[in-house]
Amino acid sequence: MSGAWRTFLLLALLSVAALAASLWLGPVALSDPFSADAATRTIVWEVRLPRALTAWLVGAALGLSGAALQGLLRNPLADAGVLGLSGFAALGAVIAFAFGVSFLAPTMAIVFALIASALVTALAWAARGPASLALIGVGLSSFAGGLIALALNLAPNPGALADLVNWTLGSVEGRSLNDAAIVGVALGVGGALIFFAARGLQALGLGEEAAAAIGANVNRTRLLVVLGAAACAGGATAVAGVIGFVGVAAPHLVRALSGHDPARLLWPSAMAGGALLALADVGVRLLPTDTELKLGVAAALIGGPLFAFIAARLAARGGEA
Repeated sequence: MSGAWRTFLLLALLSVAALAASLWLGPVALSDPFSADAATRTIVWEVRLPRALTAWLVGAALGLSGAALQGLLRNPLADAGVLGLSGFAALGAVIAFAFGVSFLAPTMAIVFALIASALVTALAWAARGPASLALIGVGLSSFAGGLIALALNLAPNPGALADLVNWTLGSVEGRSLNDAAIVGVALGVGGALIFFAARGLQALGLGEEAAAAIGANVNRTRLLVVLGAAACAGGATAVAGVIGFVGVAAPHLVRALSGHDPARLLWPSAMAGGALLALADVGVRLLPTDTELKLGVAAALIGGPLFAFIAARLAARGGEA
C-alpha cells in the first residue's frame, strides 16, 4: 500500500472514530446510540449527528482552504485569515446580526467572503510574488476588522449583540442538518475550484517564474485557489462563526505523511481538519463547566501555542516550509 493510501486510510478511520465518539459521548452518556428509544433517537439524530457532521465539514473546509493558500503563497503559516477572507465573512455575518436580519447571516458571510476574494484578485492581478498577495490580504483583514467595529458601534438593534458575541466565539452547538448542508455545498464548490488548481499549485512549488516557464497559468491558479478558499472559508464561517488556527494546523499535522507536494497535501489536510474539529467539539462537550466552552475558544487555546511552535520551528530552520 502506498504512502498516500495509508494516509487516506488513517485519516478516514480517525474521522469515523471522531464521528462515532460524537454520537456516544456528551453531557448525557449513551450506552447504545442506535437504540429504538424515542429520547435516544432524538438526542442522536436531531442533536448529536447534525452537530458532529457540521463540525467535521467546517474543519474540512478550513483545513482544505489553509492547505491551498499555503501552497499558493508558499507560506506554511497561511490560511484564509491571511488573505482577509475570514475577516470579510465575519463582517457579513456581523452586519446581519447587528441590523436584526440574523437569518441572512450565512448568506451574507459567503457573499462577503466572495467579495474579499474579488478584491484580493483585482488588487493582486498585477502584483508579483506571494508576498504582495499576503500584504494585500493583511490590509483587507485589518479593514474588515475596522468595519466590524463600526457595525457594532452603529447597530440599531442592541438586543442582537448577545447573539453576535456568541457567534464570534465560534460554535456548532444547536446546528441542524441544514447547516451541515450549507457547509457541505460550500466545501464541494470550493473543493472543485481548488482541485482544478492542483497542477498549478504543484508547479508553483518551483517558484512563479519557473511555473510560468513550464507552461503553468499562474494567474488562473491564483484565481481558482482564492475563489475556492473563499467558498470554503465563507461556508464554514457562515455556519460555525469564527474558528481560527484549524487552517494553519491541519496541513502541518499531515505534511510528514503526505509529503511536501502542495497538491498531495490538499485532501489529507481537509480530512485532518475535519477530524481535528470533530474531536475538539467532543472535548468541549465533556468539560465539566456550567457553560459549554465555545469551540472557537478551544481552537484558539490549542491552536495559538501550536501556531507559535510552528513559527519558532520554521525560524530555527531558516524559514523552510
